[in-house]
Amino acid sequence: MTTRTDRIAAAFARVAESGRAAALIPYIAAGDPSPEATVPLMHALKQAGADIIELGVPFSDPMADGPVIQRATERAIAQGVGLRRVLELVAQFRRDDDATPVVLMGYANPIERMGLQAFAEAAQAAGVDGVLVVDYPPEEIDAFAGHLEAHGIAPIFLVAPTTTEARIQAVARIARGYVYYVSLKGVTGAGSLDTDEVAARVALIRRHVGVPVGVGFGIRDAASAQRIARAADAVVIGSKLIETLEHAVASAPAGEQTGAAVAAASQWLAGIRQALDQVKRDRSPA
Repeated sequence: MTTRTDRIAAAFARVAESGRAAALIPYIAAGDPSPEATVPLMHALKQAGADIIELGVPFSDPMADGPVIQRATERAIAQGVGLRRVLELVAQFRRDDDATPVVLMGYANPIERMGLQAFAEAAQAAGVDGVLVVDYPPEEIDAFAGHLEAHGIAPIFLVAPTTTEARIQAVARIARGYVYYVSLKGVTGAGSLDTDEVAARVALIRRHVGVPVGVGFGIRDAASAQRIARAADAVVIGSKLIETLEHAVASAPAGEQTGAAVAAASQWLAGIRQALDQVKRDRSPA
């Protein structure tokens, strides 16, 4: 069976071997629009072209998330979805998919309440490949990263436009899987992209880190995804996907929301993947 961190490396290797410029990493909040919809959505995203799936862990104070993801988080929490339920959903997904990497994205509080070692053990058992904790800086993560690595799980970090080279070097020392460059100052779903600035920052990050560099925040359509793919190793996209789910659920008849959400997400993401497939790799593999 493929090991946890191997799944992430294998996904990026498949992208490089295909000649594609960048992997596609969609983000959804676990439990939104419902707990029952999460696993079907994950499978649909994979079928639509996702290379890696980022699964948001609902938390009551999502400081880095904009209003779209905050609403998704609130809907999930209202339906009783917390960290343990998220791990159950990953395990359910793994019953039918042992190849697609799953990365949890969230905040420190739920993990610390569970306990660092207990979380790492449970995440490994569920089939989690990587964990990105927004409010764990690299200087304070050695103990947690040690637990993750002991259980074959990649510690993944955010790098921002304001991150210094010294901080990037600290991230490089401990990061596995990939790093996630936040292309905008502010929260998810905000602002507009400056592609040249993103390309320059990705080049700087690559000088220090030995793992692929994904870019997210502000990517809302096929055109912006293509622009980012020319510079990055992965395109991470969340807020617009969640908006697509919201609209589908709001317009669906009662009892048909899950099917509508799955169909809408699949169709939208397939369009992004089709656009990314047109951007060919013209650089050495990360």
